[in-house]
Amino acid sequence: MKTIRYALTATLLSAAAVSAHAVDQVKVWAAACANCHGTNGHAQPGMEALAGKDKDDLTQKLLDFKAGRKPATIMHQLTKGYSDDELRAIAAYFAAQKK
Repeated sequence: MKTIRYALTATLLSAAAVSAHAVDQVKVWAAACANCHGTNGHAQPGMEALAGKDKDDLTQKLLDFKAGRKPATIMHQLTKGYSDDELRAIAAYFAAQKK
């Protein structure tokens, strides 16, 4: 019984560590957006704020930039550095931030 409990505890701790690392990685990706869109998506006047925006809308915009469907000065270049799943994670991160 103790062996099963130890195995379950180890599994849960491993899953928590992986999850925490994934969250940290998304924060690193999102930090690259801070120059234009502000820390955690809270932009200065004149720039587009991302915090609290709809996740699906943000995802679509990012994917459109990447595919060249949406005109941009720099976003089309930046988005090409991320996979579609990474862009979805970034969009979810900003959507989860408070306005």
